[in-house]
Parts: sequence; C-alpha cells; structure tokens
Amino acid sequence: MTSAPENGIIAGINITPLVDVSLVLLIIFIVTAKLVVAPAVPLDLPRATRTQETQVVFSVAVPVAGPVIANGTALADESQLTRSARDALSRQPELRVVIHADGGVPHRRVIHVLDLLERAGVTRIAFAALPTAEGGD
Repeated sequence: MTSAPENGIIAGINITPLVDVSLVLLIIFIVTAKLVVAPAVPLDLPRATRTQETQVVFSVAVPVAGPVIANGTALADESQLTRSARDALSRQPELRVVIHADGGVPHRRVIHVLDLLERAGVTRIAFAALPTAEGGD
C-alpha cells in the first residue's frame, strides 16, 4: 500500500477549476457580445422593393459655400427650407429627405439643417455625399 504523505509535495495539477472558470468567462463573453454589437443610434435604412411604386424623396444639398439647395432650388434663408419641407410633408406623409452634404461642409451646418428639418416634422432622413470633381473616392 502506498499512501501520500500528509505534508508532501503536490505532484499533480487539478485543471477542473481552470476549465470551469474558462467556461464561465466564455458564457459571459457570449452574452455581453450581443450588447456591444447593437448600434447606439437606430437607423431607418431604405428597403428595396420589387414593386413599381416610387418613393418620394425631398433632396437637400448642402454645399461648402453658398445657399442650401432644396429639390434643385437655392434657398435664400433657413425658413424657406422649413416651409418647403413642411409643404412636401403635407403632400406626402411618407416623405424621406436625403441630405447631400459635401465632404468639406462643417458638421455644425449639417446639424443645423437636421434641426430645420426636425422643426418641419420630418422623421425619415437619409444621407448621401456629393460626387467629387475627379470622380474618385
């Protein structure tokens, strides 16, 4: 009969607690990964349809210099944008506004246009970019 001495050296390593801790950490990672991936800002993205109906779009172009352009018409002041958007929204309740902002436009100017559209009651907004002169990017 061989028996281990009471105060002897431990010759083996018990890996069961290591595996248990690893599995618990893996489960925690899997559960929290879904929370991390969820977008902070909900986006209303356009959906592709196979029908022939056309989606009404109100186009707002924000160039680096010059007035804001709504549906191809240069606006003299900010109140015209709000009025134009409100009129278009009254004709089409499912109106979607597309903001075409040049890459060099200051962020505060785009946010100001968003505020004006919000005052008009527009809730569906998408962003685009004006094409560059070189045709790249």
